[in-house]
Amino acid sequence: MKKYMVVERFKPGCFNKVYDRFNEKGRMLPEGLHYLNSWVNEKESICFQLMETNDESLFKLWIGKWADYTDFEVFPID
Repeated sequence: MKKYMVVERFKPGCFNKVYDRFNEKGRMLPEGLHYLNSWVNEKESICFQLMETNDESLFKLWIGKWADYTDFEVFPID
């Protein structure tokens, strides 16, 4: 599987909303997209997630569930 670094920038006022949704619904990952690890910088309202998949198009499905609270960048790791 190919690994990806996902950079999430929480929209203003949405840091706690993201975690409320996460606690209620989990990561909401589509089948085939796998979470490996993450690091959060609350002061900067940013999260880095290491993920893997064989189907990069799955990110679009996942991001759509969080786009109201977060802006995303997805970087393939070579």
